[in-house]
Amino acid sequence: MLRERRLYRAGAAEALEALARLDVNYAPPPGPLPYWNAGWSLDALRCPVAREPSGDPVPGGAWQIACRLVRDFQFVEPRILRALYRPGDPLPGRNMLLEGRFLGLRFDMGVRVTSVVDGTFGTGTAARRVWGWTYRTLQGHLEEGDLTYLVVKHLATGDVEFRISGRSRRAPIANPVVRLGFEAFGRATQHRFLRAAARRLVLLVRAELRGAPVLGVERVPGDESLAIAPALPLSSPARRGRPARARRA
Repeated sequence: MLRERRLYRAGAAEALEALARLDVNYAPPPGPLPYWNAGWSLDALRCPVAREPSGDPVPGGAWQIACRLVRDFQFVEPRILRALYRPGDPLPGRNMLLEGRFLGLRFDMGVRVTSVVDGTFGTGTAARRVWGWTYRTLQGHLEEGDLTYLVVKHLATGDVEFRISGRSRRAPIANPVVRLGFEAFGRATQHRFLRAAARRLVLLVRAELRGAPVLGVERVPGDESLAIAPALPLSSPARRGRPARARRA
């Protein structure tokens, strides 16, 4: 139970507040290429979400639903990653305490939202409405790098897609066991995270379009200013405060 409820405890809130005193843990490469000379890995994923009528996003449609889920960090796979943050903070500059989950282990990692994209780009058949944000890793994170999450509507066709892109490399890790584990499984876990996030976003958007209840932000009992994402079902042992069955991360 304690392991499943780590983000609900006072220590997690304290760790989140401590992120404000940390800096980003890397300097971006001076140019776009060649990343591999400095050990950088690049990731890019594009996933169709749904289709709505052409033109501006439809109120309550796929684009707006996807934007809300991305804003609230509801799209990530909770068996891989969960996050603690203050939803009342402005998105640019927001700190998030990520809890990485792997083979029963838990790793706390801080990130900061450093930029937000919100606008219409291109003209004619290439016009697209884009919203999303980027976070960068903070000191103490197992990685160095950034991830960008974008929800894109192609205005000419009505197609809505989800895009994830980023760059990363292993940060200095003092613990030799953790370092060895990251070297052996880090990239595979990153790829699994990206695929699972895209798949979950599509499922959540399409379910809501069919009338499923809106997945609201889960507040921390005793401190309503804190949120944990993604939200777990009310039947979850972590939500009820009961021991959870063993499960693979």
